[in-house]
Amino acid sequence: MADSLISSFDAVLSDLDGVVYAGPHAIPGAVESLKRLETVGVGLGYVTNNASRTPAQVAAHLRELGAPAEDEQVVSSSQAAGELMASLLPAGAHVLITGSAALAHEIELVGLKPVHSAAENPVAVVQGFNPDLGWKDLAEASYVVAGGAQWFATNTDMSIPQARGMAPGNGTLVAAVAAATGKKPMVAGKPEAPLFHAAAKRLGADRPLVVGDRLDTDILGGNRAGYATAAVLTGVDTTYSILAARTDERPTYLLADLGDLYEPYPEVVNDAGTFRCGSAAASLVDTTVTVLGSEEDLDAWRAACAAWWAAVPDAAAARAPELEWQSR
Repeated sequence: MADSLISSFDAVLSDLDGVVYAGPHAIPGAVESLKRLETVGVGLGYVTNNASRTPAQVAAHLRELGAPAEDEQVVSSSQAAGELMASLLPAGAHVLITGSAALAHEIELVGLKPVHSAAENPVAVVQGFNPDLGWKDLAEASYVVAGGAQWFATNTDMSIPQARGMAPGNGTLVAAVAAATGKKPMVAGKPEAPLFHAAAKRLGADRPLVVGDRLDTDILGGNRAGYATAAVLTGVDTTYSILAARTDERPTYLLADLGDLYEPYPEVVNDAGTFRCGSAAASLVDTTVTVLGSEEDLDAWRAACAAWWAAVPDAAAARAPELEWQSR
């Protein structure tokens, strides 16, 4: 185990959908990989933007899938919002809840008072996803925010996966209030740092590894928190989108799945402009990355990423090179 990737870290901060499960089913090998962390002395926390379910409900779902999950191992954007607000507001301050009962509960736990009307003189608004929210709820939040109250959001995910497809997420509801008020909230969840800092603090971790399948939430958030990040290929992003990633969303590591945590991570060596990883190599001429290796070999993608990212270190937007594959 001394030379495995995970041996360099004291905790894993794992995303859920696309890393642990896809839809109702666990991703093959994920549960076994998560269970194995305890045997190598590495902590485990789950970080989720879901603000409509309590951490206990999320943990129960994980246990149903066979994954190790105590309630306190789940850190939600609602909890991160509560901690953020408690650090900025006086104890007992009235907070308008524009979200679920689970969100109100987390706000209560940190010593703040949830209220549901501007008539109760809230000094802050917290907004989290709730499928039952309506126009009147968003209007009430807008009145309070426009009146000068501090405004917090659990997350700004623009979409949320549902059985029938992608549906509007909390970000669309936040955008409605922003459009009405001309203001912006403080965000606690991904891709902001507070959620990851809260999870690491709870685990007492100094060297956590953030693992996720989405560049724009998991990897960006982990990078902003100052932690090492690993992108897995079991969810949203692909080798192609990772290669094209803007600088802030580039992961430290590229993994096929959670099982790769227990393998040695291959070193990428810059040999006079040719980047070598395992038996693969990549080099850049103009905007074309020539890769010596197979598209099925992850080392070839690691080499390609190293070559392209070295050439374009400051990419403010996603930008893909031309790719030329050569067999060895």
